[in-house]
Amino acid sequence: MGGEGKLHVVMFPWLAFGHMIPYLELSKFIAQNGHKVSFISTPRNIDRLPKLPPNLAPLINLVKIPLPRVDGLPENAEATMDVRSDFILKKAFDGLESALTLFLETTLPDWIIYDFCPHWLPPIAARLSISSAMFIIINAWFLGFLGPSSVLIDGADPRTEPEHFAGPPPWVQFPTKVAYRPHEIKWLVGASKQNVSGISDLYRVGSVIVGSDVIMIRHCEECEPEWLDLLRELHRKPVIPVGLMPPTVQDSGRGDDKNAISEWLDGQQNKGSVVYIALGSEVTLSQEDITELALGLELSQLPFFWVLRKPPGSTESDSIDLPDGFVERTKGRGVVWTSWAPQLRILAHDSVGGFLTHCGWSSLIEGLMLGRPLIMLPFLVDQGLNARVFEGKKVGIEIPRDERDGSFTRNSVAESLRLVMVDDQGKTYRDNAKEIKAVFGDKDRQDRYIDSFIEYLENHTRPKKD
Repeated sequence: MGGEGKLHVVMFPWLAFGHMIPYLELSKFIAQNGHKVSFISTPRNIDRLPKLPPNLAPLINLVKIPLPRVDGLPENAEATMDVRSDFILKKAFDGLESALTLFLETTLPDWIIYDFCPHWLPPIAARLSISSAMFIIINAWFLGFLGPSSVLIDGADPRTEPEHFAGPPPWVQFPTKVAYRPHEIKWLVGASKQNVSGISDLYRVGSVIVGSDVIMIRHCEECEPEWLDLLRELHRKPVIPVGLMPPTVQDSGRGDDKNAISEWLDGQQNKGSVVYIALGSEVTLSQEDITELALGLELSQLPFFWVLRKPPGSTESDSIDLPDGFVERTKGRGVVWTSWAPQLRILAHDSVGGFLTHCGWSSLIEGLMLGRPLIMLPFLVDQGLNARVFEGKKVGIEIPRDERDGSFTRNSVAESLRLVMVDDQGKTYRDNAKEIKAVFGDKDRQDRYIDSFIEYLENHTRPKKD
């Protein structure tokens, strides 16, 4: 114990800010209950994290472990946003094993909570009698769709052809539309193959699950609970939902940028008229994607705020090419924002009425906790499955795409936007999004999951060896 019955919990997320931020938020919840947290990452990543609240900073120790240099990893690259492909980053990440082991041997924490990546870590925790948990920052249907550990580790997957992933796997015995489209399957095939790190991503996931005492997941029983039950059946160990962890809308921002964004949103005359577009920090849009999305926004005639960032691994000299004349033609009713933007604060603004999203789990939570209907354009990992779930709940629609290559047209973008935002036929999506806010935006309900999670940590520590 960390002293006087308080725990010492180590947090060790994967090197992506979409993972580190939820781990940091969970760290704050742990610290709010008086427990000590050691949050471990690399120096540059620690320096790029949001500042800790002053009341919690004494309980959260930000521990910097230098990332080993490996051939092919760009200088100063320590997160997925710094590289075009994360396979070489995983190889460097595995090099953290010895330094992390020394830290654990020295501090002997009560718990270590880690991500999908460190396949080598569960045996170390077991040897040191440290309770261990895999914390999944995405939802239960994604992990359930991947399958049991035998599929992940041994490659014993009965799905041998791409079309097998276009429907529910054989271990899913309840009705569901959760499945991949043909153009989305490529990443899953790649995840099952050995990469330059020496092993496959699915092997990492399976090994971490098998070696952990418990699976903790950013999910709640009010949203597709059958997937939580499936995970318990597949993996034969506790699966603890920590809730959706909806963030708090704060007056955050960066000086003049914050003021410029607020002034533009304040200047929109009609409540709920603006569509907010953000496709995450990990998605790389092709030039064709950018062109069709831009021209679709123009055709829609809707006010828009588009956060368009350079793809991961870009240099300062890399540029974003919008269609000729697009900025001039949409000036006054649209903004293309190419730097960091306070997404939650924008979504919370009264002028925003819809969210065109890549369907990352954190972004979906932020949009739905505020009752914003969705226009969905998924690209990676769990995003396609997420889109199937929430289209089924009629809180938004997917932009129609070519089933084979995933391409979409400006007309499909414009029609989807107008349907969800203004057309009479889209009222169902707008109404349902407001209704689902009762689950996604209910802080008291979600806080109860955190309370149960903390109680589990307190009551399930391994006895230390003499």
